[in-house]
Amino acid sequence: MLRSMATLLVPRARRSPESGPRPAAVTATRLAVPTGLHTGLGCDAVGVPARFGFKILSRLPAKGCVYADSDWWWWLVPGGSDLDLTWPLPACYAPGAEIPDRGPRLIHHPDGTSPYTPPIPLYLLACQLTGTAPAWPAPPVRSAL
Repeated sequence: MLRSMATLLVPRARRSPESGPRPAAVTATRLAVPTGLHTGLGCDAVGVPARFGFKILSRLPAKGCVYADSDWWWWLVPGGSDLDLTWPLPACYAPGAEIPDRGPRLIHHPDGTSPYTPPIPLYLLACQLTGTAPAWPAPPVRSAL
């Protein structure tokens, strides 16, 4: 008798209702480079949550195009800036500067003709703000006798 009462008191898992509004699918967009800037190195983008945006922007020695929406800030970097690098979470690397379309807008235009933010200072700041140690492969060591 006690056993059957105990099983009645245990809450059962509930299933979520099948009907109801579903979140809209987020489409992708490619960040548009302003006219007059040279993209001969290709274009990728590095995104960080908005809470890191001002900290990174204020600490970078050189800044290229920076875009922002309500949740993310994106920096244009030369194509292949992820080669041998693992960008720390929650940073996001976007090849081809193709990002989720949440209405990003250009918030910083560079002074020169390059749209790029240098990737190594950006990588080091992203590591510092996320508490991640920077890491990249060491070059092979050769000995010559």
